[in-house]
Amino acid sequence: MFGKKDDKNGDKKEAAKAPGTTTEAKATPPAQAAPAADQRPQVTLRFVDRPELEETFADSIGHLSFDGQSLRIEFAITRMDDVKQGAPMTGRRYPACRLVLPPGAAVELINRMQQVAAALTQAGVLRQNPPQPTASAPQTRN
Repeated sequence: MFGKKDDKNGDKKEAAKAPGTTTEAKATPPAQAAPAADQRPQVTLRFVDRPELEETFADSIGHLSFDGQSLRIEFAITRMDDVKQGAPMTGRRYPACRLVLPPGAAVELINRMQQVAAALTQAGVLRQNPPQPTASAPQTRN
């Protein structure tokens, strides 16, 4: 799809997986003129790590939108300006990465982030906020 790059190390890179990654996943083809659910062929995919792939750091979400066809997430980094005595602190926010996902991958991202949030809550890193009363709810006085 993106052109082949000769890999001198062959499949040896598969052993260098990140912790928590899987080597096999089940997937189904896109739902374009899809046959009945029981007739869909199962596809086995192997995860092949690419250690040379660069990582992108982001400290904020710059923009997030869904147009019905794709989820677009813009990750950003914050750079502070030089501090001047007596002046307010200022900074700039720059885009670091733009990620575009089809609906299926967006749902998978949401599900996995909910799993991460649940694990962080269970570990005590996050707290669940109780639901806030809405402005339209009638308040009773006793």
